[in-house]
Amino acid sequence: MISFTVTAVVFGVVFLAELPDKTALAGLVLGTRYRASYVFAGVAAAFAVHVALAVAAGSVLTLLPQQLVQAITGVLFLGGAAMLLWKKDDGEEAVRRPENQSFWKVAGAGFMLILVAEFGDLTQIMTANLAARYDDPLSVGLGAVLALWAVAGLGIVGGRALMKRVPLALITKVAAVFMLGLGVWSLWEAVTG
Repeated sequence: MISFTVTAVVFGVVFLAELPDKTALAGLVLGTRYRASYVFAGVAAAFAVHVALAVAAGSVLTLLPQQLVQAITGVLFLGGAAMLLWKKDDGEEAVRRPENQSFWKVAGAGFMLILVAEFGDLTQIMTANLAARYDDPLSVGLGAVLALWAVAGLGIVGGRALMKRVPLALITKVAAVFMLGLGVWSLWEAVTG
């Protein structure tokens, strides 16, 4: 039986913790370049895996080497920034053409980015702790996955709405600068932590 109270508490806590996180930025970037439904499918699958791991493992996830996770995340963000800055831009119409955006390629990219970037993240550890506290894995898992999906959806939809008002080249450059900053910050935390 699912507890609505536990699900609502977990949703609120995880949603607020994830909202300012790098995931919203990643969703926004992917959402401006690819079909939103494809991006969401990959991102949602990755979050489901993360929540399942967090709920199953409980507080054991807090023992993972945080420096390694931060280093991998930093390298991925730097790689993403480099791809955005050096990719030949064929204009907005080329980005929107469905034949350039296979489901498996786009969903796979979203899945891998979130799977690695969110591993050992605050919300995953928080979900593990909430699962241990409430001893209600189904309610905790449901609340956490719905919160993460909501944040990802906001980022992806926000990216689509932004693209209608701001040139894609500008969005790409700004996103690359943010990704570069996140990459440097993650690597700095890995080295100094």
